[in-house]
Amino acid sequence: MKKQNRLQQLQQKRSSLSLTRTVSFGCTKSLILISCLGIVLLTRNQYVTPFLAAAVQGSHSTQQKHTLSLSSITESSSTLLSTSSLSSSQSSTSSENKDDETEPPVENSEGSSSSRKNGPLKVLFLSADTGGGHRASAESLASQFVIHYPGTKYDLCDFWTLDGCWPYRTLAPAYKHLSKYPRQWRFLYHLSNMRWYEIMQDIHSSVTCERKIRKRIASYDADVVVSVHPTMNYTPIRSLQNIARDTGKRTPFFTVVTDLGSGHSTWFQPEPEKVFIASDRIRKIAKKRGNVPDESLVESGLPIRHDFAVQNENMGGDRTSDTGKSYQRSMKAQLNLNSDTKTILVMGGGEGVGSLKQIVDSLYCTLTKSGIDASVVVVCGRNEKLKTRLENRDWNKILTRPKKKRRRLLKFLNPFKKKNNEDTESSTSHGNVKVVPLGFVTQMAEYMVAADILVSKAGPGTIAEAAAVGLPVMMTSFLPGQEAGNVDFVVENKFGEFCVKPDIIADGVSNWLKDDVALTQMSKNAIAISHPNAAEEIVLEIGEIAHQWMERNGK
Repeated sequence: MKKQNRLQQLQQKRSSLSLTRTVSFGCTKSLILISCLGIVLLTRNQYVTPFLAAAVQGSHSTQQKHTLSLSSITESSSTLLSTSSLSSSQSSTSSENKDDETEPPVENSEGSSSSRKNGPLKVLFLSADTGGGHRASAESLASQFVIHYPGTKYDLCDFWTLDGCWPYRTLAPAYKHLSKYPRQWRFLYHLSNMRWYEIMQDIHSSVTCERKIRKRIASYDADVVVSVHPTMNYTPIRSLQNIARDTGKRTPFFTVVTDLGSGHSTWFQPEPEKVFIASDRIRKIAKKRGNVPDESLVESGLPIRHDFAVQNENMGGDRTSDTGKSYQRSMKAQLNLNSDTKTILVMGGGEGVGSLKQIVDSLYCTLTKSGIDASVVVVCGRNEKLKTRLENRDWNKILTRPKKKRRRLLKFLNPFKKKNNEDTESSTSHGNVKVVPLGFVTQMAEYMVAADILVSKAGPGTIAEAAAVGLPVMMTSFLPGQEAGNVDFVVENKFGEFCVKPDIIADGVSNWLKDDVALTQMSKNAIAISHPNAAEEIVLEIGEIAHQWMERNGK
């Protein structure tokens, strides 16, 4: 009996061991399959977000051109390992260089040193054509470089369009398509903002595009590189590290975040000399997602055009002061607007997108019935069709349509109340509202000074410009994920609200115009958080560090 029991126990142990081996072998096999699947995803689909974006547009045929053999996958994995080991060794070298950076060499001649610090620079801006805000920020910085460092030359480069393989080079058209479909944009934005996805993107972009980008950067021979786009950080930084390894010349890299309240994780890397941010909300994201050290973060505000700094100074820094009110009246007269009435500025972006027509109709009806005299200035951008429709519109018909429906309903419910209702409506004094359609505007700073309220989508640049001149903002729409933080930024700082429905937007604007105290307080709140000179401050700090590195590089 004892022998039989021992035999049974031995058989159970053997069976359990074999089961354990089977399970462990199965797990190992699964891990290998998952790893291979990850490599295939990296090499075949090539960065899922632009792939899905291109797929939405029907770019299925291009996907078949990028199928790789097993040997090419093996080569990619070996290249990946060498790239990761190289980046780790370079990160230690870059940290040593940063320690040396704190003590730049001292020139023997003070005159030559000061002339170098104000000398011209070769600046390379990195951006992509995904919305006008990135380009506008680069242009505002470039103008300040020219002012403070005369003779400066600059270039704006889109690596993905010039040197990116498919689907990176489809980033710009994919953005234009997806920005019209918020649900698709929300899905892709949050998917690409996941940590595992960020790692896959960084690895794949380095393996497929880094060499071409390195050659492109080297051809510019820039003194400083400034990124104003979230996708232009990881791979360009690796390219600059490789250039420094090959040539011994280190080019300083800076990131200027062009978001107010929410930033994509691809904005943030620990290597840049400085990362310029617009708010404390962005600081928290940078430290959490990018491990950016505190000494590299500079809360400078969003860089905007120099025109707004000039207008802020002309108003005396406060549009609610006597100087500010007087200057606003003179600006209205200069723009051929009635200086005795309120002005509402309605915008929909450079392309004149959004439900501008419905918003303008609701504003006209509500303000007229509320007895408010106002000018509604509509910036249609390049949307000439909308501009023509607003110019030829019969506003009396817009005003009487709701009345007819209401009268029919009253007549049906109670014919005896019809006469009393008509008497009440006839006794109400209507306001004089004038709609002024405009095309593409270059005097945006002047129009924002003349306006009393801005009605616009929640773009970061538009909000920062409005805050610089103390203009309250009624936000009407935003891109999910990317611009959601901008809405929170405005609401938390109490210089605006967010509404979607045109009728509610019009009611909110009407209530603001009737309450001068609330409107004045919102204007003061906007000025308090504004940074009209952000572009100048950013450029001066970049220029100082760039000249230090030029001296180290022997320039």
